[in-house]
Amino acid sequence: MYFDETFDVIVIGAGHAGCEAASAAARLGSETALVTINLDLIGQMSCNPAIGGIAKGHIVREIDALGGIMGRVADRTGIQFRLLNRSRGPAVQSPRAQADRALYRTEMRRVLEATPNLHFRQGFVVRLIVDNKQVIGVEMQDTRRFGAKAVVVATGTFLNGKIHTGNRNYSAGRAGEPASIELAQNLKELGFPVGRLKTGTPPRLDGRTIDWDAFEEQRPDEKPVAFSFATESISQKQINCHIGYTNQALHDDIRANISKSPLYSGAIKGIGPRYCPSIEDKVVKFGEKDRHQLFLEPEGHDTNEVYLNGFSTSLPADLQQDLLRRIEGFEEVRIIRPGYAIEYDFVDPRELRPSMETSRIKGLFFAGQINGTTGYEEAACQGLMAGLNSVFHVEQREPLVLGREEGYIGVLVDDLIRHGVDEPYRIFTSRAEARLTLRHDNADLRLSPKGREAGLVDETDWERFNLRRDRIARLRNTLDNVRFKRSDSEYAAASQLLGCDLGDSVTLSQLAQRRGVNTELILKLLPPEAQAETNERDLQTALADSLYSGYIKKHDKATARVNKHDNLRVPKTFKFNAISGLSNEMVERIERAQPSTFGQVRKISGLTPVALSTVLVHLTAEKAKA
Repeated sequence: MYFDETFDVIVIGAGHAGCEAASAAARLGSETALVTINLDLIGQMSCNPAIGGIAKGHIVREIDALGGIMGRVADRTGIQFRLLNRSRGPAVQSPRAQADRALYRTEMRRVLEATPNLHFRQGFVVRLIVDNKQVIGVEMQDTRRFGAKAVVVATGTFLNGKIHTGNRNYSAGRAGEPASIELAQNLKELGFPVGRLKTGTPPRLDGRTIDWDAFEEQRPDEKPVAFSFATESISQKQINCHIGYTNQALHDDIRANISKSPLYSGAIKGIGPRYCPSIEDKVVKFGEKDRHQLFLEPEGHDTNEVYLNGFSTSLPADLQQDLLRRIEGFEEVRIIRPGYAIEYDFVDPRELRPSMETSRIKGLFFAGQINGTTGYEEAACQGLMAGLNSVFHVEQREPLVLGREEGYIGVLVDDLIRHGVDEPYRIFTSRAEARLTLRHDNADLRLSPKGREAGLVDETDWERFNLRRDRIARLRNTLDNVRFKRSDSEYAAASQLLGCDLGDSVTLSQLAQRRGVNTELILKLLPPEAQAETNERDLQTALADSLYSGYIKKHDKATARVNKHDNLRVPKTFKFNAISGLSNEMVERIERAQPSTFGQVRKISGLTPVALSTVLVHLTAEKAKA
């Protein structure tokens, strides 16, 4: 077959999944083509202009540790950095950054254009060229044909996308861009099981028409926590965001106009994300709440556009403005871009191997929303894994696969390929059984050696990693071996500060596990030579190891106990909704699966370790009654 050009790897789509896939493949030495509908929108933040968040920030750190690029780009373009869950334990703390939307896109393109072996091509892919169940290239709408040894499909919401605003709907991949209709049909023709999902976006507001004094100011952290382990500091100017709330009058208006929402008129068939509901869904499903929180997030330094986080909607555009003017501070607000909902095709991710390669067609990899996920970070990590494994396929190397105990990326991929999705998939810390060890601060210690072995971590980053690993090892040794006795002044000071007796003696590791002890205190108690080489980032990692050591041992024992009861029967009369401590979501997932044994319960996607333990306790008690 004739091809206009031939590459090692072709990546279809230049969103967050496509950018990571193309970067990884090219940096591993493969001639790579990044094919997209519009080269001016590479790295476009289609929805919220932010990176990270709960568990999502962990994933960005893991991407960086493996040699990906999302964290570095976010660090260079972030305009409000905040460490979420700062008052809670380090395992669930997670970095997040509001980004300058235009600057993020510009910086991502700059990084990709500077990558050797990476070639941009603009146009519509309408067909995958397959020969003997092996992908060999793609066909473009303009009749060009590109040959390839591997193809990564990262099409986001473009596959047969349809936008809804009120009773108006039209074909689109996102606002202002055409949908990919022919490629969506081609995937069906190739035999892939296809479903429909839905997501949405809120209106963007003109900041000049907002009374900012009516809203609560949300400041950035004084000491920004970067995503990339290579970032020494965040130097660019930071901004304030603001917090507001809906009210009962607005809720009443939504209820009165609910028939105008395509979600409730029946126009939308796709299933939406449970954890990012539209404002219509919030009002209807949480009727007991008299207000819902909103976040006013400026989209950049050089624009008046404001993203209204928390107000995703597909109501008619004129009604959106009327509703917003019910909120104090929005009396004169103007909408720049109305919110909308979008439906799109996805392929059952159970079609995938752990490498992200499809089991149906060799050399064909899927990444991002085509696999049923939602979120930039979830897409990017899939793109990274698909990109590097596409090269390994070409070079006939063993794929890189992460286990659930190794990273949140491993949890995400395992959840997708084992259980599939019945709604847009989002990562949470509760999905990881080993979340106490899968912290954002130690992602490099867990994964950088794998990134180095794969070929994505360069010499400079590898040297930086080794220096940090050695410092932390020495620091852990110091924490375990520096001991204070009652006669020591340091003992007396620590005992007085904590208001309790510390025993005959105490090590720094033991002291770190006490409530009220922070990094500042431990740093002061370190020997002078250790203080000289210790930075706050390293100390936090070492202290978290000490803090969780006992919990991790208990968790391992509990996991072993849970896994031993797979044959325990679930009585037909057993009522899961009668178990206190199980959320409605957990009950819904279990009852939908109709398990007959605890082993089947354990395999249900989305159940947390705590939920499994709770179910086991009640099933065991039920068996004892019988």
